[in-house]
Amino acid sequence: MTSPLTTTTPSSIGSTRPADAPSSAAPARTTHRSSRRRELGACGALMTPFFVLLVTVFLIPVGTAVWLSFFSDDQPGLGFGPEHTVFVGLRSYTAVLTDPTFLSSLGTVALYCVIYIPLMVVSALALALLLDSGVVRLRASAQLGLFLPHAVPGIIAALIWLYLYTPGLSPVIDLLGKADITIDFLGLHTVLPSIVNIALWSNLGYNMVVFYAALQAVPREVIEASVVDGAGPVRTALQVKTPLVRPSIVMVAMFTLIFALQLFTEPMLLGQASPMINSRFSPSMYIYDAAFTRNNYGLAAAASVVLLVCTVALSYGVTRWTNRATAPEEDAR
Repeated sequence: MTSPLTTTTPSSIGSTRPADAPSSAAPARTTHRSSRRRELGACGALMTPFFVLLVTVFLIPVGTAVWLSFFSDDQPGLGFGPEHTVFVGLRSYTAVLTDPTFLSSLGTVALYCVIYIPLMVVSALALALLLDSGVVRLRASAQLGLFLPHAVPGIIAALIWLYLYTPGLSPVIDLLGKADITIDFLGLHTVLPSIVNIALWSNLGYNMVVFYAALQAVPREVIEASVVDGAGPVRTALQVKTPLVRPSIVMVAMFTLIFALQLFTEPMLLGQASPMINSRFSPSMYIYDAAFTRNNYGLAAAASVVLLVCTVALSYGVTRWTNRATAPEEDAR
């Protein structure tokens, strides 16, 4: 008795996937998309305040300054007619870049940066290394004492030092006079170092805290290994700790550069007691004078844009230089 032959259809031969696979893959894709939407929604919610502030306090003012720089208020005839706003193109930029007082203010702030930035970075890093080494007792009190000047508003700090720089009022000058030491803190060659001193006094403690926080993140195993290898405290600080906090050094240097280019408060107040500081001593003072003394808002806007371009270019240059400096070390690792 012969058994019936079993026949297989082509559809049954080619079908090797379970019948419920499509139905199970669809919910997986749906779950992935919903989770992706939730992540994008969370990112958008977290980033929205940043972008709102960026547009409100940066992009809109920059756009307004660029727009104003292309216009000027002119008076027809002999200047007795009503003022009207006219498009002047790049005339304000030409006036700014050919103005000797503006170029002189750029030179002044450049010299200020050359003196101030290295002193700030080196002094703050040295204090942070000293505190991190454990040599200083009452570390918390020392940090608080160094940070307190940063809590003093810039105007108040400038007024305090103006009192200390003014002859006849300053106890420091009287004390130096008793020792037959005569120094004019607001003289031709000393006024810029005096401004640097105010900025150092105000911001040194803040940057020291930044460096100290970075040093606390250095692995203790690395420091212990350097001690085992025979490195002393100075060598450990300079050759072990300092390279490991290089990103913080770059950040502090960049922020110090940005704030230094906006020099305004200290010379504006010291100018009340020193003839060496005029109304266009720094680019920010030049902008203030053009806008609120000469009522030339187009010129002030053009000078603001030029200062912004210089700040962005220098910040980009510092970033590129540090990236090139650190690239060989990362490749060697």
